[in-house]
Amino acid sequence: METPGRNAATPDALDFTVENVEKALHQLYYDPNIDNKNLAQKWLMQAQVSPQAWQFCWALLSPDKVPEIQYFGASALHTKISRYWSDIPTDQYESLRSQLFSQIACFSSGSKMVLTRLCVALASLALNTMPEAWPGAVAEMVRVFQEEGGGVDGRARCLALLELLTVLPEEFQTSRLPQYRKGQVRGALGREWGSVCPLLQQLLRRTDSPGAVKARVLRCLSSWVLLDVPLSESESLVHDCFSALADPELFDTAVEAIVNAISQPDSQRYVNTLLKLVPQVLALQEQLREAVQNGDMETCHGICRIAVTLGENHSRTLLEQVDHWQSFLALVNMIMFCTGIPGHYPVNETTSSLTLTFWYTLQDEIMSFESDKQAVYLQVYRPVYFQLVDVLLHKAQFPSDQEYASWSSDEKEQFRIYRVDISDTLMYVYEMLGAELLSNLYDKLGRLLTNTDQPTSWQHTEALLYGFQSIAETIDVNYSDVIPGLIGLIPRININNVQLADTVMFTIGALAEWLADHPVMLSSVLPLVLQALGNPDLSVSSVSTLKKICRECKYDLPPYATNIVAVSQEVLIKQIHKTSQCMWLMQALGFLLSALPVEEILRNLHSLITPYIQQLEKLADETPNPSNKLAIIHILGLLSNLFTTLDISKQDDESADGSAPPVKATPPPPGPNPVVVVLQQVFALIQTVLSKWLNDSQVVEAVCAIFEKSVKTLLHDFAPMVSQLSEMLGQMYSTIPQASALDLTRQMVHIFASETDHFPPIKALFELVTSVTLSIFQQGPRDHPDIVDSFMQLQAQALKRKPDLFLSESLDVKAVFHCGVLSLKFPEAPTVKSTCLFFTELLPHCSDVPPLARVVQEDGKLLVEAVLEGIGGGASRSLMDQFAEVLFALNKHCFSLLAVWLKEALQPPGFPSSRVTSDQKDNFSQQILRERVNKRRMKDIVKEFTLLCRGLHVHNSWTPQQQHNSLQLHQ
Repeated sequence: METPGRNAATPDALDFTVENVEKALHQLYYDPNIDNKNLAQKWLMQAQVSPQAWQFCWALLSPDKVPEIQYFGASALHTKISRYWSDIPTDQYESLRSQLFSQIACFSSGSKMVLTRLCVALASLALNTMPEAWPGAVAEMVRVFQEEGGGVDGRARCLALLELLTVLPEEFQTSRLPQYRKGQVRGALGREWGSVCPLLQQLLRRTDSPGAVKARVLRCLSSWVLLDVPLSESESLVHDCFSALADPELFDTAVEAIVNAISQPDSQRYVNTLLKLVPQVLALQEQLREAVQNGDMETCHGICRIAVTLGENHSRTLLEQVDHWQSFLALVNMIMFCTGIPGHYPVNETTSSLTLTFWYTLQDEIMSFESDKQAVYLQVYRPVYFQLVDVLLHKAQFPSDQEYASWSSDEKEQFRIYRVDISDTLMYVYEMLGAELLSNLYDKLGRLLTNTDQPTSWQHTEALLYGFQSIAETIDVNYSDVIPGLIGLIPRININNVQLADTVMFTIGALAEWLADHPVMLSSVLPLVLQALGNPDLSVSSVSTLKKICRECKYDLPPYATNIVAVSQEVLIKQIHKTSQCMWLMQALGFLLSALPVEEILRNLHSLITPYIQQLEKLADETPNPSNKLAIIHILGLLSNLFTTLDISKQDDESADGSAPPVKATPPPPGPNPVVVVLQQVFALIQTVLSKWLNDSQVVEAVCAIFEKSVKTLLHDFAPMVSQLSEMLGQMYSTIPQASALDLTRQMVHIFASETDHFPPIKALFELVTSVTLSIFQQGPRDHPDIVDSFMQLQAQALKRKPDLFLSESLDVKAVFHCGVLSLKFPEAPTVKSTCLFFTELLPHCSDVPPLARVVQEDGKLLVEAVLEGIGGGASRSLMDQFAEVLFALNKHCFSLLAVWLKEALQPPGFPSSRVTSDQKDNFSQQILRERVNKRRMKDIVKEFTLLCRGLHVHNSWTPQQQHNSLQLHQ
């Protein structure tokens, strides 16, 4: 006979024998061939859910089998009980239960993994039978295992009972019980706590209990408190957990139990119990200090977790106990000690990061009190938060250069993230401390930089600046009276280190908006930034800071422009910076040049771009190869980024990312736009480059990006280029179609399709790319989801901006519609999204564009069928909102036709899914047709129906048998 894995695809039911299961397990564990392993796994999964599993699972648990085989038997039992409970006749509950008890007793001295699976199986049985069929289940478990006998020693029986009691709440958390049963069972388990608590307490307090038993008791408590056992009822056990913290063997499990007990949402109701916990936590301070002295990171971490959990989960409750304010303040100070724990994170300590969210929580609670109460709390806690700032800035300090050099790259990255978390905390704390915080930082920095007696470490200076930068980056500091002083101090800093220099740069960058309002201060900081540009180690900070200054202060920069351009050109020629920083630098120069007179812009552009144009001419003559490809893409990228921000019209709001063209505020100066002048000069060269690289999508993308960025920035100023660019785009796309050309066409349609002068070239381009794309659809579009995506976006844009394009006789509207229907069935979600957008733009025009009305009338049913197919399970569930929008548009604009199409489309049995009945389909259809106003409701209807179609919709009122059938359909 073949091994079970070989005929795994359609095994006969008779194949599920003990012998075959063992063969398949052997294949799964020991066959080196991965395909055979996969086949065996598939076959075993089917075996596990087969009716025969009841027979073979007991046989596999036989003592003479190896643990892997016994484990599969126990797992099969659990699967049958947890997922096919309704298969088990009620008169067999009793015998199944006693068989499981005896198996657990046998394995209590055997394999731990098999014992756990058997315990999980019995737990599942208990959850399915309590409280009606098995009242007092937990009490019976305790009784059975406490009885002598079976030749099993007491310790093993005790550990088996604790394992069973531990997995019972865990199994409840992951069980598939219907919602109404979950409530009943949770209540029953809560009542059973009375049987569990005394047992755990007795075992934990007995001096002769072995360590393994005590550890299991603590795990068991952790598991039960997750069922929301009232804190008042577990109080004495939690007290015992604190005693267990003194035992290094039990420390971790005791921490886990305490943390779980006090972080239950319900625990805040038990104010008296919480108040008793505070002194117990404070009593751990001695153990914490010892752990710090001995470098015992694990103990520090555990004690800190307990203090933070109590503070974070119950700060409101504890703040409100005004009579106990001193003990809560002591807890806050204990957490402060944990925040400032000695050593550098993450090398010498990992505890301080746990405390940061506590400070947010405490601040939120204080600030949420009404003003009178808040004032009282602020009197106590403002000084605490000023102390916190000092502690955080101390923790943010870099170690000595020598120590930092010895850190691994992973440690440096963790430290960087930790500093970001500190920065976020400082920014949040600013809301409570306000301007006084900036004055405080400024005074400290001033003292540090003007104190000549004591040498200061760069780390101290850097940390204070980092505090400033953290706040100034996100908070408007324009009103602050200390910023002029800070800007005055910056040139006094002895910058002898990369980290310090970086922070100086980022601080200047964070103050760019302030500098725009106080341009007289630019002369103090700009030389520092330009000097830093020449240092490759400061690449990111210096370039991003220059970009911010050029963006925010461009109208104050003309006096410095010559110098900025010269330094930038020098660093670009020397290739000091990586590609992305070169691109940012070009964006910075774009902002800078935008504020100059046109003739100066042209002069600067000439000197800036000429070396690149000469390089590009040289590259265009060479035979294409990978290295000159990178150089070409780099040069085209530099031009794109320059043109992204070079905008000579004064705007209300500049947008560097080009996400949405901003609104122009004042008209540009007369004459051609400098960008257009440059583009016209290099147009022929770009065409030469294209002709050589037309089949390389990255080069084509880089060329399209130049024009796309320019169109987005210049808007109508781009007009002189429309005709020649349309012609070039048409030639490009006809030769080798690429998505980037369609995206650029879409941009052109968006801006110029409505303008009479430009309509003819845009119309010709639109018709050409449409006809080329239609021929791709005839050859098979599956290999080009990106082209299909961009094509659908282009069609949607055309419908939005200029529906007249669809009146042309040269445009095959019917074919475009059919391509849309086909695209709805693509597996790529972005493509389907764009296609749905196309249809939601198309359907409203049924009334005013006759060719569109005709095609919808003739072929609308195909669209409805494709949408239903997607909802029925053919498409990702993330797309249901988009499909709902198409149905909504159909309902709004083709109501009477939709009623007919829905009826006809839903007629065939099994469509759109075999899981929905004809009544459910009728109900769906009626709901759809009723919903013509509320789009949100339409989305909910579609989401409900798609769940039904996918078998993911289980109603509470279903019988167990129906649920069982539904689960079988899942298999």
